[in-house]
Amino acid sequence: MFSLAWVLLGSCHPVPTLIVSALTGLLSQAMGLGTGATILVILAVLTGQLSIGWSNDVFDADRDAAAGRGDKPLASDHGHRPVVRAAAALALAATIALSLALGARAGLTHLVFGVASGWAYNAWLKATMWSWLPFLLAFGTLPQVVALTAGRLAPAWVSVTAGLLGVAAHAVNVLPDIADDRLTGLRGLGPRLGERGVRLLATAALIAAITTVLLSADLPTGTALATAAAAAGGGVAALFGSGKVPFLALGSLALVVAALMLSYL
Repeated sequence: MFSLAWVLLGSCHPVPTLIVSALTGLLSQAMGLGTGATILVILAVLTGQLSIGWSNDVFDADRDAAAGRGDKPLASDHGHRPVVRAAAALALAATIALSLALGARAGLTHLVFGVASGWAYNAWLKATMWSWLPFLLAFGTLPQVVALTAGRLAPAWVSVTAGLLGVAAHAVNVLPDIADDRLTGLRGLGPRLGERGVRLLATAALIAAITTVLLSADLPTGTALATAAAAAGGGVAALFGSGKVPFLALGSLALVVAALMLSYL
């Protein structure tokens, strides 16, 4: 039996939660939000991610148990499932309040395209060919949530770039779970495409994101050429590398996308 604190931490998907929250903070700074607004939008996104993470593990608890997922506390700890379910509900309530405090347009954009799509993924879309769609919507609208908090819209290319980054993030996330998903009958993106197909999708999405920035932002010629060369090299490593090389290559490409987007926003 795990401690309650460990169960809550282990089932909230801490790494994606922190990455998305950090990206929100960086977007807020890039768009010139004040300190108060930045803290508020980070808290809204953070609580939203917590609600999605906790609800994901609640929905998947029986499936994770069948797959023998030792890294998922709720797979073996039945006693704490109601507590995590309650934590997800409380985080969702906090998200609604914090999001609406950003303003009607920013708040509703976050709640509909970010939070609701994440819950829809957990409850239904995860097991379908549309499992990538919530990531496209959530990541793609995140820059708009931040921009709308400041009373304006972000450039369209930023949303396109962020959305493609979200698709790639989903592809990388499902790679390690393909065997378990097939074992439990889950027919999402990973089991349908297989490892090779998922790696191809992630690579294509990241290269498309980099291309979007290169075509939309006013990059110096040297920076553009270096970026194109890095994208080509990373793409080759992601598609044809073995062991940890594809993951490292995809992670590096994702960092390039995020850095470019934030630098030329």
